Amino acid sequence: MSTFYDYAKIKVKAGKGGDGMVAFLREKYRPDGGPAGGDGGRGGDIIFKVDEGLRTLIDFRYNQHFKAKSGENGMPKGQYGRGAESLVVPVPPGTVVTDMDSQEVLGDLVEAGQELVVAKGGRGGRGNIKFATHNNPAPEIAENGEPGQERTLKLELKVLADAGLVGFPSVGKSTLLSVVSRANPKIGDYHFTTLNPNLGVVTPKNQEEFVLADLPGLIEGASQGIGLGMQFLRHIERTKVILHVVDMGSFENRDPFEDYVAINKELEAYDPALLARPTLIVANKMDIPEGELYLEEFQEKLGNYFKQNYPQLTPPAIFPISAFTHKGVEALMEETARLVEEETLRLHALQEEEKAEEKVANYTEKDLEPEPYFEINQDKDGVYVLSGAPIERDFKMANLEYHESALRFARKLAYHGVDQALSEHGAQAGDIVRILDYEFEFME
Repeated sequence: MSTFYDYAKIKVKAGKGGDGMVAFLREKYRPDGGPAGGDGGRGGDIIFKVDEGLRTLIDFRYNQHFKAKSGENGMPKGQYGRGAESLVVPVPPGTVVTDMDSQEVLGDLVEAGQELVVAKGGRGGRGNIKFATHNNPAPEIAENGEPGQERTLKLELKVLADAGLVGFPSVGKSTLLSVVSRANPKIGDYHFTTLNPNLGVVTPKNQEEFVLADLPGLIEGASQGIGLGMQFLRHIERTKVILHVVDMGSFENRDPFEDYVAINKELEAYDPALLARPTLIVANKMDIPEGELYLEEFQEKLGNYFKQNYPQLTPPAIFPISAFTHKGVEALMEETARLVEEETLRLHALQEEEKAEEKVANYTEKDLEPEPYFEINQDKDGVYVLSGAPIERDFKMANLEYHESALRFARKLAYHGVDQALSEHGAQAGDIVRILDYEFEFME
């Protein structure tokens, strides 16, 4: 049996832009050819694309580093370097991509063919043909290509299911899934028969079809990492409706209500919002004679439990069924389909509101909180260190092999107030200033 991998940590590096070129046109009978250095090509992006044929993240166990190609350098006679092709990485539907450094969720990939650029390639550097002016018709200035974006990413696979079956091991979840769909989960009368999530498509008579997931059995302490539960609790986040399966046959002399409370506490510990998720209690194994007595007692305890602990919530509806004889299963699936449709409409409306709010927030942040160009710190050895994404990017793109390019970079630092800031921090002529691994003397 294949192992289900639903977590991965990988590193991605987009392609560097090609370097611009310093060149001059020297052809017979063309004495005034002038600058002719072309621009570099753009580096390749790294793109995640949903592939419906994938079910786990096992491919990322063996390949954890992804690097796109760099763009070609600029060429003489004003020829541009060729841009690099993007590196497309297939991922299974349901993959959530998070930046490990910022903890920003970059994307939630759920639809077939959906794409997400996780690392942008650097733009190509400009050749000296772009820097020609009336005052400087033959510039020896060119830019290096911009570095490609580098990231460490966390990938989490959350099963895409409309409804999820939760409950203790051996309460009949796998049997129920096999009855209502064409899924063929492994079934046995011992704990942890199900080691991987199983999915099945349910088609009720009078409702739209939906996807039902049989999630591996939870136990007490699952939210703290005990047993297999923690590994699959994240999949419950996806489900729109929770079907909490309880064994009314009192398997192994267990109390059905105590089992329900124990699982409920694990769901609450993992994410309190799960308690408000549309939920149905599936009272399974009602074909056993003692089932009716246990059900009556369960209903009474459930009402008191919610009054004492969750007075703001309505207790979930109870559906007595027998997955073995199929009794009550049809009504359960029709009600599940109805709740799935309601929740789908509610979530769609909520997503539209969030998108509108996000656009406003992004516009405000961009306008009111621009990224500072640089920061100044001083090492113990007295060296002044300039840091910050904008200044480091400009430094990497400055072609310091040419005197004019170096002067242009120096003018850019002065324009952004670096010289003045260094003086205010106490820097004097001859002091050492460092940007990344490059050091130079400060000149007032």
